[in-house]
Amino acid sequence: MKNETIVGKKSKGLNIQLADPFLYGLLKQFVKENRHHETQAETVLWRFLREDRLGVHFRRQHIIGPFIADFVCLPQRLIVELDGGYHQLPDQQINDEDRTIWLESQGFKVIRFTNEEVIGDLENTIRIIKENINGNRQ
Repeated sequence: MKNETIVGKKSKGLNIQLADPFLYGLLKQFVKENRHHETQAETVLWRFLREDRLGVHFRRQHIIGPFIADFVCLPQRLIVELDGGYHQLPDQQINDEDRTIWLESQGFKVIRFTNEEVIGDLENTIRIIKENINGNRQ
């Protein structure tokens, strides 16, 4: 983390909000756009993740380093990513893999769901997220 700078508010004293200072302004603009143009799957899942409904606090569209996580529980270091159809493209799969490797190198666990999984089987999606929350608790 020697090349990373802490930007923004700290989460309950946790020193884990990483944001590249050179990209922060651009990423912040993307966050704003993403929140106003969320997918149906993001809307559906956010209804279950917000307001600590699963016993932990999630943030949506949160900047971590050079990336924007769809949903993140900072204290549990758990990231939930939703993948639309373009994530099936070969180049995007490589980008997603590189992104996951980087996030995991920062101590996060990344779990991914397709939009179809969230919309078609929300119960299973929530079950898997809960299992990962419980598995990450100390």
